[in-house]
Amino acid sequence: MAIEIAPINGFIGAELHGVDLSRLDDAGFAVIHDALVKYEVLVIRDQARMSLEDQMAFGARFGPLSVHPFSPNMADKPEVIVLDYSADHPAARTDIWHADETFRPNPPIVTMLRARVLPPAGGDTCFSSMSAAYRGLSERMQRYIHGLEARHDFRPFRSLFGDSAEAKAKLRKLEDEFPNPWHPVVAVHPVSGRRVLYVNPQFTVAVRGMKSDESDALLGYLYGRASVPEYQLRVKWQVDTVVLWDNRSVQHYAPHDYYPARRSMERVTIAGSVPIGVTGEYTPETVAGLGQVNPGGPPKKAPVRQFERAA
Repeated sequence: MAIEIAPINGFIGAELHGVDLSRLDDAGFAVIHDALVKYEVLVIRDQARMSLEDQMAFGARFGPLSVHPFSPNMADKPEVIVLDYSADHPAARTDIWHADETFRPNPPIVTMLRARVLPPAGGDTCFSSMSAAYRGLSERMQRYIHGLEARHDFRPFRSLFGDSAEAKAKLRKLEDEFPNPWHPVVAVHPVSGRRVLYVNPQFTVAVRGMKSDESDALLGYLYGRASVPEYQLRVKWQVDTVVLWDNRSVQHYAPHDYYPARRSMERVTIAGSVPIGVTGEYTPETVAGLGQVNPGGPPKKAPVRQFERAA
């Protein structure tokens, strides 16, 4: 099949045409794999022919599927997460910028989401390129955060477990299984070699070696880089739309703007490896990324006030 790649925004995202994920050959998968690394988010429409088994098989071509330790997995297919929200089950904990499961020592490399039931309005998903966010920092800030590490934790999900003795025991077990990994603040994408701003407000809790107020101030600034419109993509879903995103270089945010309507999605994630940071002394990044940060022109000279004019 001939796959057409249509970029969506300058820094992030492409829509693919001429794709049937239920019968994709090796050459087609190679095109999709390379496009995902380049564009970071891929939107693929009209995948009604793709069964859930096809979705899992396609995801497995990137690597082994992971099982989330406490999300609503399907009983007979634990690799599949069903995100089904409505008036009876309101959405929670997705309306914050985050990369998936960075509380793991080896967070997922790719997430794949398929729309099944959509509200009449709302329910979009927003994405932000963290490789573009890094390039948008001043060189002084890039030097400052070079080599730093930050601790990650699944703190927003602790309330899911309740107060029973059984729930508390399960929580303690998960805390032992995921003991707050330290990830680089600036990670290096293992395929593209691009540098990525690798902190997010859902899971990152502290920068190593800093006082809490120093850490909070730095993280607060870095979190805000995901909100820069130039680095963003907003996907408007249609039933049987599939979206893939590179979890190594992208954060996402799912607004809760459709209550009390129903929105149901099926998700698979691909297991990853330990994020690797920049090493050695700071040097400017040499790997080109998608888009170019506009440096702006020289400041315009303001009109001189009368009292500032030479006599």
